Amino acid sequence: MRIYNSQSRQKEEFIPLVEGQAGVYCCGPTVYDYFHIGNARPFIMFDLLRRVLKRQGLKVTYVQNFTDIDDKMITRATREGVSVKELGDRFIAEYFRDAGALGVEPADEHPRATSFIPQIVELIEELVDKGLAYEADGDVYYSAADFPDYGKLSGQNMEDLEEGARVVVDEDKRSPMDFALWKAAKPGEPSWDSPWGKGRPGWHIECSAMSMSILGESIDIHCGGQDLIFPHHENEIAQSEGATGKPFVRYWMHNGFLNINSEKMSKSRGNFFTVRDILKEYDAEDVRMLMLSAHYRSPLNFSREMMEQARASLTRLYTVRDHLAFLMEKTENKALEPDDEAFIKDVKDTLARFDEALADDLNTAEALGALFELVYAVNTSLTERSARQAIKAAWDTLHEATGILGLITKKREELPEKVRALAEQRAQARKDRDWQKSDALRAQLTDLGYTIEDTPQGQKVRKAL
Repeated sequence: MRIYNSQSRQKEEFIPLVEGQAGVYCCGPTVYDYFHIGNARPFIMFDLLRRVLKRQGLKVTYVQNFTDIDDKMITRATREGVSVKELGDRFIAEYFRDAGALGVEPADEHPRATSFIPQIVELIEELVDKGLAYEADGDVYYSAADFPDYGKLSGQNMEDLEEGARVVVDEDKRSPMDFALWKAAKPGEPSWDSPWGKGRPGWHIECSAMSMSILGESIDIHCGGQDLIFPHHENEIAQSEGATGKPFVRYWMHNGFLNINSEKMSKSRGNFFTVRDILKEYDAEDVRMLMLSAHYRSPLNFSREMMEQARASLTRLYTVRDHLAFLMEKTENKALEPDDEAFIKDVKDTLARFDEALADDLNTAEALGALFELVYAVNTSLTERSARQAIKAAWDTLHEATGILGLITKKREELPEKVRALAEQRAQARKDRDWQKSDALRAQLTDLGYTIEDTPQGQKVRKAL
């Protein structure tokens, strides 16, 4: 597999630290609210990464954290009159509800920052001992200037960063680029004991402590949104490598931004939507299809028009699935003919192209292109004369590919008894050549919201789109 490494700015062959295994850390949400539609993109795309790595035969340990202590959580918990833990518990449960609807499988481990306070304190102590961090009135700051490689992920040098820093300079900080590892306790805030007094961790140190505690001092892949490259991931590198002296991450993967109607999403523009908001209007699987339609590193536009396109694409997949199921029910076993053998070979070639696309830095656009080549082949090549083995090859490949993508997960709906009875009456009317009755029964089925198609294998009845 080839991965575009954000640090080297080029595609690289993925070679795991331990043969046959892959450790992946993906930055998760701060659980003070429902996660927004922009968050859905990395959750879906890196869920796909795990599926592809597993398909390549690797044993994957996938870790996604929850930040369950920070200023936003404290503010909202105070406003609602609940504890920060109660707020975190609530929105972690809501995360699993919304992520599950989008087809995102739970990570192997979901560490919470507040469960790793001893590891965080230990890591900060190590940085202080090495002269990379300093204490000031109960706060502890990382000295960015003392880490020689600071800026290597974002590609900026320290001078440029300091000149362009939009950081409010705290009186206790030696430099505007220094960042908090530990924050001294304020009245009424959750706090934990430390060598520097009661306090709580800064944001960046959490991910370093959690990822290294679970996956080791060096990890294979670290994922997140493009907006996390600086300062969050840059600071993670400084903390982790400053403490261990070892490379922290071998491959950095970052997804592109999600725009809303071609504009950057922001509350000030009034175009900020949580996934919960979106799912009131759109089907969750349509949202997943939209996210998969573009390469993960490219910008993606979320709009009504794009959602309609995603829904239409997904409908094509469901339609061909139902068509294949119908053919398998109606077609008898027979010997393979040359056309069948050629079709089966084309199906295998299509699946190979699908896998090659995903192994090329998760090229979902090309993978979907291969999948829709299969759809076209089914619609143009399979007939009532096709061998059941050829139909089954297409059925298996469709489900194998969509299973990796997390699509067409809805089961086929059974026809209601009334619809089934009308369809059987119409079939008999056609057999009796009673065309007037056949047409009248078709009209009744249409009124009930069903379409009926006459094929060489018999009637095909399905719910109208």
